[in-house]
Amino acid sequence: MSRIGRLPVPIPSGVKVDIKPGRVKVTGPKGTLEQSFDPGLTITIAEGEAVVARPNDRPATRAKHGMVRALLANMIDGVTKGYEKVLEIQGVGYRAALEGKSLTLSVGYSHPVKIAPPAGIAFAVDGNTTIIVSGIDKQLVGQAAADVRAWRKPEPYKGKGVRYRGEYVRRKVGKAGTK
Repeated sequence: MSRIGRLPVPIPSGVKVDIKPGRVKVTGPKGTLEQSFDPGLTITIAEGEAVVARPNDRPATRAKHGMVRALLANMIDGVTKGYEKVLEIQGVGYRAALEGKSLTLSVGYSHPVKIAPPAGIAFAVDGNTTIIVSGIDKQLVGQAAADVRAWRKPEPYKGKGVRYRGEYVRRKVGKAGTK
């Protein structure tokens, strides 16, 4: 049995989990998330906990067991607490600003880069060099943060670019020249 899949998912008060065959819908104080899953797996709710069970030990079913449980737990966390990723900008003249809901990056191109947030995602800027990407869908928050970072990844010589908070950028030694 899957070590992750067999763990029950606690459902906090104020969260409603609606289960239909092959589909689960989670509603909480921050919003609503909906996800489809393999109809071969069953999700049952009892005593404030959701339990994912599999009917057989076929490899395809076993592979999905822990994943469905993790997705359900992420959905419940998202509608109660939400998720956020923090990005930092490093480099002379590199900065970020908000224009309405969209994010404007000045990261060394001849023009500023404007990024509109996807539905369910909010951008916030702290100072000029810190970007906060937040929302209730963990996958969407991570993808939006990766899209912002992709405009100027940190380069290995000076470390300039957009990086995740706490990300280690491996630095290279520059050209030594002849002696």
